[in-house]
Amino acid sequence: MDTHIRKVYVPMTETGFYILLCLQQPMHGYGIVQKVRELTEGTILLSPGTMYGSLSKMEKDGLIVLLREEEKRKVYQLTDLGYEVLALEKERIVRLYRNMKEVR
Repeated sequence: MDTHIRKVYVPMTETGFYILLCLQQPMHGYGIVQKVRELTEGTILLSPGTMYGSLSKMEKDGLIVLLREEEKRKVYQLTDLGYEVLALEKERIVRLYRNMKEVR
């Protein structure tokens, strides 16, 4: 992983995290919006501008790939680099949680 990717994506925004989390399975933008709303019990609502701007940037940076179009909906999935970035963020979150429990 090059320094640009590490600098831009680690640590991640919640939006970026949830998009990558969802794209472990092929999914289109609207599906991601719905899944994030479900996972966060409505506390995170992704706007179309945020969603499609993030998808475009992540595709350009090689974290996700366009698999196909279904009825004008683009279906994306993580690349190996996307899985690597997501794994780094998961490790960071686990470390934060562990530290929070230890320091009381």
